[in-house]
Amino acid sequence: MSTDVTSPSSGPGPETAREDPPPDVKVIAIGVAAVLAMVAWAALGTDSFSTASDAALTWVLDNFGWLFTLAANLFLVLCAVLAISRFGRIRLGRDADEPEFGNLAWIAMMFSAGMGIGLMFYGVGEPLTYYVDPPPFGDIESGSGAAERTALEYSFFHWTLHPWAIYGVAGLGLAYATFRKGRGNRISSVFVPLIGERRANGWPGRLIDLLAVFATVFGTATSLGLGALQVAKGLNLTVGWEDTRELELLVIAVLSAAFVLSAFSGLHRGIKWLSNLNVGLAALLALFVFLLGPTVFILDAIPAGVGAYLHDLVVLSSRTGAFGNKEWLGTWTIFYWAWWLSWAPFVGTFIARISRGRTIREFLIGVLLVPSGATVVWFCVMGGSAMRLDATGEADLAGELEGGVEAALFGLLDALPLGTVTSVIAMVLVMTYFITSADSASLVMGSLTSGGSLHPRNWLVVTWGVLMAAVAAVLLVAGGLESLQAGTILVALPFALVMIALCWALTNELRADPGAGPPRHHPLYGMREAVRRMVGEAMGEQQTSRRHPRLRRAAESATRDREDPDRP
Repeated sequence: MSTDVTSPSSGPGPETAREDPPPDVKVIAIGVAAVLAMVAWAALGTDSFSTASDAALTWVLDNFGWLFTLAANLFLVLCAVLAISRFGRIRLGRDADEPEFGNLAWIAMMFSAGMGIGLMFYGVGEPLTYYVDPPPFGDIESGSGAAERTALEYSFFHWTLHPWAIYGVAGLGLAYATFRKGRGNRISSVFVPLIGERRANGWPGRLIDLLAVFATVFGTATSLGLGALQVAKGLNLTVGWEDTRELELLVIAVLSAAFVLSAFSGLHRGIKWLSNLNVGLAALLALFVFLLGPTVFILDAIPAGVGAYLHDLVVLSSRTGAFGNKEWLGTWTIFYWAWWLSWAPFVGTFIARISRGRTIREFLIGVLLVPSGATVVWFCVMGGSAMRLDATGEADLAGELEGGVEAALFGLLDALPLGTVTSVIAMVLVMTYFITSADSASLVMGSLTSGGSLHPRNWLVVTWGVLMAAVAAVLLVAGGLESLQAGTILVALPFALVMIALCWALTNELRADPGAGPPRHHPLYGMREAVRRMVGEAMGEQQTSRRHPRLRRAAESATRDREDPDRP
């Protein structure tokens, strides 16, 4: 997932825009030192680092898998409730503000945020993996029609509503705090209702922002590592270069140098243009596969896959490994929930920045449905084509998984006409997504460590970008894809608690917002008000009888007259 977050300028809602604050030296020093210590440990003590991370990962999955599951469900339910409730009327800005971007531009940028290295890496490989080796829930035969349906169902589950609900909660909190309340563009600014403005601007707030920085570092490093794996595999298949760890590290170094060059040269407008070009190329690639692949099957698979996913959504969402299969859940579902949580500060900041002037209802419906719809189409076109070509015997795509998940995309493209040309385009897409991901995530971390600055210093942006690349490199050396997944899950655990607290802070503030209008008079509310009025009237009558005996006697006489009009 990648896009450019420099596009819209976002001043505070009810107040005038404030100057960009300087870098927070203390926060930067602590954050850089902690990341460098981890990098040094992984690089110099690979064995001890792997042992420690494996033990920590096992402990987290055994004891906190349920937390990731419940948190992801909480965010989805909260988004749905806020969208349909009276709070959906609240505008992210002044009451008179209009959306900063038109619907088409807003949807295009939202789609840009939903496409990236992750979908390029897993768009073919994940459904194909489930097709060959179905999830261990039920008796599903490998390579069958049921396996195809289940493969799409789990792919939708991992990539559509739940991840975008996580991003939606983070983005809504940031947009509300920045545009409606006029606070800084930081995660900690959302927590003012819970801890107060002084603590939010002090060390408690800095700690929250540091946790967001660590989550972004590891989440983006995972994406960069996946990109390096896929580019190296593509070079091996198209050019013939041997796919080694050294080649993967070289890819990281070269693409990181390109990112540093873009940051120092001030080519953020070029990065924005490149992000939009990426979306166009990805759409053309999907259209190519759709037209030259099993077109009718893809058209059948979209409604059938969505229907199966929605039918089983509650069951899928409630699995915690209590009855076994913790290892599978840790490799797939829990990893994904952790990955989305670690991306929440980055993607949340982006969608907040482009959503000024929209109502909460518009924001949440757009965030949940638009990228999810694009993702459904991507998986059905890419993953569905791979499964159908393998099932009909037109290509041995299941065998491509022996070269790793990263080889599946190139296997699919090679089975279609112009395989070399489309494989090169796919590699270019992954490389440009690598650069724009590093650029955008570094800007977010620069902002978080500069008191919410919308234009952090170039040197700070480059520092965070280089550190992300270093984390990706050492995790690849320490254990490849498994190490990347482990690091993401471990760092996302504390940030899951931050996100739950963010929901609490946000809902508390929304309840007091006059833009939501009066609460609806449901029966419980009416009963509560009736009790309050009775108690109030009783207390008032008691005080009146004590202070004014004549008034009390007059009131009693009037009451008797109403009850018996013929009384003399």
